[in-house]
Amino acid sequence: MESLNHLLDSWRGVLEVNDGGEVLVKDAVRLRGEVIDPLVRVAVFAASEKERDKARVLIWEAARQTGIRPWSIQTLYEAMGREEAGGFTTPAINLRGIVYDKARAVIRSVRKNRVGPFIFELARSEMGYTFQRPSEYATVVIAAAVKEGFDGPLFIQGDHYQVNAKKFAQGGQTRDSEIQELKDLISESIAAGYGNIDIDASTVVDLAKTTLKEQQRDNFATSAELAAHTRKMEPAGMTVSIGGEIGEVGLKNSTPGELRAYMDGFMQELGARSDGGAKMKGPSKISIQTGTSHGGVPLPNGSVAEVKIDFAVLREISIISRREYGMAGAVQHGASTLPSEAFDQFPRATTAEVHLATDFQNMVMEHPVFPRDLCARMYAWLDANCADERKPGMTPEQFYYKTRKKAWGPFKQEAWDLPEAVRAELRAALETKFDLLFAKLGVVDTLGVVQKHVKAGEFKRRL
Repeated sequence: MESLNHLLDSWRGVLEVNDGGEVLVKDAVRLRGEVIDPLVRVAVFAASEKERDKARVLIWEAARQTGIRPWSIQTLYEAMGREEAGGFTTPAINLRGIVYDKARAVIRSVRKNRVGPFIFELARSEMGYTFQRPSEYATVVIAAAVKEGFDGPLFIQGDHYQVNAKKFAQGGQTRDSEIQELKDLISESIAAGYGNIDIDASTVVDLAKTTLKEQQRDNFATSAELAAHTRKMEPAGMTVSIGGEIGEVGLKNSTPGELRAYMDGFMQELGARSDGGAKMKGPSKISIQTGTSHGGVPLPNGSVAEVKIDFAVLREISIISRREYGMAGAVQHGASTLPSEAFDQFPRATTAEVHLATDFQNMVMEHPVFPRDLCARMYAWLDANCADERKPGMTPEQFYYKTRKKAWGPFKQEAWDLPEAVRAELRAALETKFDLLFAKLGVVDTLGVVQKHVKAGEFKRRL
């Protein structure tokens, strides 16, 4: 890989840095055509952390000067809470492998379909097994936006910033360290350009308690503590959109009573943390359980079991969320493996947001152009490194389906280095999928809604 200084010398007249460390875009067309691909590669794979960080500043400034604004979706969700906007469900898209190409496919579909609300996101757990910290993830999706000529607000989200229940239960220093780790991750994410943070303490809900408030107490108290930290870290001029969660995905379906117990407790706790200053804003949305599980349930032959979502629960909790708490509505997790005909039911149920991940991974790894030798080596790595996740009676197809997400990190560069012809076919297939999803979710031709309700500012960076 060429050094960044050498590359900058070759980019004179396109992308330059002046003596004061100010980044200057001189030719946006050539920036997209000649510069952004090698630049994002340096930002991800350069051996030197200093070079990676420098490349990330260059990409941030290239994006800023071409009209891209990493921002918060908060004001749109507030408008949805007032019922001044709606009729759509915001897609929140998790990208685990070949992220640059997947993000390009998203942006191509967004621009073609004049999509307004859409979110790029990555969960706390995904950061570990995909080898992507917030700065890298934000940089890659921002670079994809530059490449494809996007401009306007770009929503990047920390998904499932989840409390580890076992560490929390140990109490004392172990619990304190777990909460501090989440606070540090929130700070790191906001500094990287994330305007949206989903706090998930639903893991510490205790259904053995006798009242809903006591069942949700650890959840709302911990969530409020992390929300207060988020508010202290957010940059001037931007209110970070915070998500809460009342039911862990894969467990019992959520109820209106749980929502009220959580939100009433959350806002009371948050108010107590305001330190006499202005009242801090609470969540803009609420994640619930409606019958799904992350990634779907693989059958012995490797296919995925049919899932029945309780859309009545989604609708009821969304309505209560808006009318009683001013939130955008309920959020659905674990939906990407649903049949296509199910997705238009989310806007009908007034669902605020739906999180999508596994099907995009499946599409790539099962596509005819994805190299079988690479897939075989990924599976061999899983055999050697994830054997403890192979449950009794699990077929190979079930094991690989459940664990293959964990191979993206070790094979990140090899997947990134796939021939352009292969990546182009994968991008085209994904773009078609996003076209369908965006239409079903009602976000086609919603660009004006975002333009009306989101006034994104900008944050300048220097080298």
